Amino acid sequence: MTAKSRAACIRPEATVEADPRWARVLARDRSADGKFWYSVATTGVYCRPSCPSRAANPRNVGLHKSLTEAKATGFRPCKRCNPDGPSADIENAAIVARACRLIEESEEVPSLKGLAQAANLSTSYFHRLFKSVTGLTPKDYAEAHQASRVRDRLARGHSVTEAMYDAGFNSSGRFYEKSLNMLGMTPTQYRAGGANEDIRFAVGQSSLGAILVASSDKGVAAILIGDDPDELVRDLQDRFPNARLVGGDREYESMVVRVVGFVETPQIGLNLPLDVRGTAFQRRVWQALQDIPTGQTRSYSKIARSIDAPKAVRAVARACAANIAVAIPCHRVVRHDGALSGYAWGVERKRELVARESNQA
Repeated sequence: MTAKSRAACIRPEATVEADPRWARVLARDRSADGKFWYSVATTGVYCRPSCPSRAANPRNVGLHKSLTEAKATGFRPCKRCNPDGPSADIENAAIVARACRLIEESEEVPSLKGLAQAANLSTSYFHRLFKSVTGLTPKDYAEAHQASRVRDRLARGHSVTEAMYDAGFNSSGRFYEKSLNMLGMTPTQYRAGGANEDIRFAVGQSSLGAILVASSDKGVAAILIGDDPDELVRDLQDRFPNARLVGGDREYESMVVRVVGFVETPQIGLNLPLDVRGTAFQRRVWQALQDIPTGQTRSYSKIARSIDAPKAVRAVARACAANIAVAIPCHRVVRHDGALSGYAWGVERKRELVARESNQA
């Protein structure tokens, strides 16, 4: 195909520059891969939007809504971005998925070097890739999987020793060292469904409604907000079905007073010992939430980037919905445009909490 005939396949420069797709090409936007393609007359190739090649002159560029349309130009596929094959994101996800299966199927936790070698990648690149896709380091993922295997074995009635070795722990010392963080209680208590765990609680009233605060021996395990105190108690029973719920005494009720005080006057702060029960990823998100200063907000995507998991925005949102109200301030997380989104205790309560903190900061 001659340069003249190639030019006939190309839109006028002004049309290309005005098309919002061109901005995505200049940004090498990977999320646009598979949604459209572009061709370059001077090189005679067609590419995917994320192509790493130097940006072409828009007067030589054509934008195509389908791969068939791009091929119809008669140009050849770019060797750098391989527009006919799977995108880099899909290939990377497949690499990480294979590594996850290897971790899950191994009797003992594979080393980082072994996982990288299995993926034919350098150790440092594999580590970055795994974390960018899953939001966790390979070590964190392996530990989370170990914890899941322990919980599953104990819930099925296996002995603590069986659960320990089935999960890949080759030392009882290492297992018991990590068991409290994995289970939120001793392995024996977990095997019994938490039957020997005491959860103290008390209910108070605030301008936002009833507030229930519940604690284990380790710290505050739940703060619930709602209109009906009885419903909050039933919610607590659902969260800890096998534990003994113990009504708090006057001393414990002071804990509720502190929480209510924070809700009414956020600038006083709220520094409570917490019994945080969640996955490694959730704990990283919750720590990021606790780092947000009073009176400020962050978007879900910014939180995801702060924990080096920019693609895990939805997982961040799920973690925000599964934490300890106000003590872990998920109400400070908003949509990218600043709008308020869902809140377990009602969007209006979230709006009021954000407004109070902003006014008092």
